[in-house]
Amino acid sequence: MGQSQNSLFLIIILVLVYGVSSTTFTVVNQCSYTVWPGLLSGAGTAPLPTTGFSLNPTETRVIPIPAAWSGRIWARTLCTQDAATGKFTCVTGDCGSSAVECSGSGAAPPATLAEFTLNGAGGLDFYDVSLVDGYNIPMTIVPQGGGDASGVAGNCTVTGCVAELNGPCPAQLKVATTGAEGGVACKSACEAFGTPEYCCSGAFGTPDTCKPSEYSLFFKNACPRAYSYAYDDGTSTFTCAGADYLITFCPSPNPSVKSAKKGGELEPEAVTYSSASSPTISTVFSSGVLAVAFWAVQRVW
Repeated sequence: MGQSQNSLFLIIILVLVYGVSSTTFTVVNQCSYTVWPGLLSGAGTAPLPTTGFSLNPTETRVIPIPAAWSGRIWARTLCTQDAATGKFTCVTGDCGSSAVECSGSGAAPPATLAEFTLNGAGGLDFYDVSLVDGYNIPMTIVPQGGGDASGVAGNCTVTGCVAELNGPCPAQLKVATTGAEGGVACKSACEAFGTPEYCCSGAFGTPDTCKPSEYSLFFKNACPRAYSYAYDDGTSTFTCAGADYLITFCPSPNPSVKSAKKGGELEPEAVTYSSASSPTISTVFSSGVLAVAFWAVQRVW
């Protein structure tokens, strides 16, 4: 069997395993440093072809997403691998797998999270950027090529947190490490204090009893479209239909902390995919390739 036949056969096998992708996530690193994205599939949803990888500055990776997938994506930072043991660890967002692949484990807080439920109620995708588990890096979600299936205004909205919050993070929430200036992450009040009023638990386990705190308002004022605490749904969850999604770490331009504190809205045109960076495209399998593979499967069977 020739090399081209081998390649086609591999693609066909992956299509049979993962199914034809209806959505593509394009993950872009516009930070000045390497990040290690982690990916976690929700219970009962199909696994992804990767659960973790490295992403150098200006690098991009395209990931096919199975239909009706739910889960989250985040960035791990300040990661190292022990030369003697091979153990891989990260200062922020570590998933505890001791490897680059997260293998079904989630992020240790604090970490900025991109959360998705695809093909949910009414056939819509639901997505948000959450700071409920704290913050470690700026992130945005930009829907691409989608439409509003229900005709309701406001769908397919750009969302995220473009502000750098590790520096101005309140002292009680700040995570610092030796050799890093200004902090490397910012805890949620629940993580920092563990009390019911901040964790929306116990007697504070309803929207009526759990209200924004001075700490959640720090996140909300800086990033009006991101989740700031457990019951922040009304201004933080967005929907789209039939879209692909661009997920950017350290999106450009990155507003100053001063302007972020004013609570300025995140406008779609304010989030750019820097052409100057000329990112390297590292494609797992694009939806176009999967479409060809699906056609090949039909021919074979």
